[in-house]
Amino acid sequence: MVKYQFSKPAQYNPLTWSFESSSEDQLVLNIGGSLNSQTVGGLWKETEDKLSGKFRNLTVDATDIQYLDMSGQAFLLHFTSLLERRGGKTHIKGLRRDFQDTLEQLSCFDCLDRPVYPRRSVLEEIGRATVKLGRDARDFFTFVGQFVSAFSHSLIRPGTIRWKDVFLHIENVGAKAVLIVALIGFLMGLIISFQSAMPLRMFGAEIFVARLLGLSMVRELGPLVTAIIMAGRTGSSFAAEIGTMKINEEINALTTMGLNPVKFLVVPRMLAAMLVMPFLTMFFILFSLIGGAIVMLSLGYPLITYLNQITMSLSMVDFAGGIFKAVVFSLLVAWIGCVRGLQTTTGARAVGLSTTSAVVSGIVLIAVVDGIFAVTFYVLGI
Repeated sequence: MVKYQFSKPAQYNPLTWSFESSSEDQLVLNIGGSLNSQTVGGLWKETEDKLSGKFRNLTVDATDIQYLDMSGQAFLLHFTSLLERRGGKTHIKGLRRDFQDTLEQLSCFDCLDRPVYPRRSVLEEIGRATVKLGRDARDFFTFVGQFVSAFSHSLIRPGTIRWKDVFLHIENVGAKAVLIVALIGFLMGLIISFQSAMPLRMFGAEIFVARLLGLSMVRELGPLVTAIIMAGRTGSSFAAEIGTMKINEEINALTTMGLNPVKFLVVPRMLAAMLVMPFLTMFFILFSLIGGAIVMLSLGYPLITYLNQITMSLSMVDFAGGIFKAVVFSLLVAWIGCVRGLQTTTGARAVGLSTTSAVVSGIVLIAVVDGIFAVTFYVLGI
């Protein structure tokens, strides 16, 4: 009868170790067996306890090590680096040639030392932020010039516009955003009407809720909230799409083929945003007024009274001002999204940073421009 004997793989062999003191500051560690992630824990703790005392030098006798994984390599690198920082030295002897080669390759990275980042003063941080702001302003104005040039050429020659891309962006920017715009408009109209009716009831003036809602939605909140929704939805989408193309060097490929990236990518997106934004704003205003109508009906006012109050409080100037705001806000949203996409750098975080920056910058610019509109309309008496 033939008996077969199978030897156990080296990685499953037990780990044995012992410590000896060869001199006052010299510690000798004898290791045998498998030094891996399952067995290194106890040895690591005991070695740290031994070296926390008087020993400054460590000699590791690795002659009997049969298996060594990355955890074992980390153990040897850790104590080598630790004693070097303390002014001591670690000597590893008897380690197998293949293990030694791997250890030498890992040691050149010095991966166990934490990088020390220099601390910057407040003035330095302010200076860096100022320089970054200046570069952003330069890029924005440069982009405005490029877009005006490309857009003017497209208006002179409409046949050069990629209308298929324009219609595709109209669907993504407009048609697919109608539901969220209508829902938020309805809820805002409902909430504002209800919250306004409570204090006005004390004076018997609930009927003026219709005027308040109509005027605020048409002149201010309609275009403003719609633009903020578009900044979070459309601006981020433009930044992510163009940023991904920038990382994949597709924009460089367009330039190599003689195509203008601004005319090829930016003009269809901005044209689609300009065409769609006024209609989305009208949807928002319509559904906000529907929400206000539900509140007024619940308070006992007939629908015709509600409609009469709205038409009495609004004029075509108010409506035209709101639509003009919507067009300007659409330019800001698409502009910021495209600029941030073109500014995308390399790296795994680049697209995420561009997307976040597009949303934040878009909302800030919308708020600033809306404040400018408010002051301008007040001065002009509109």
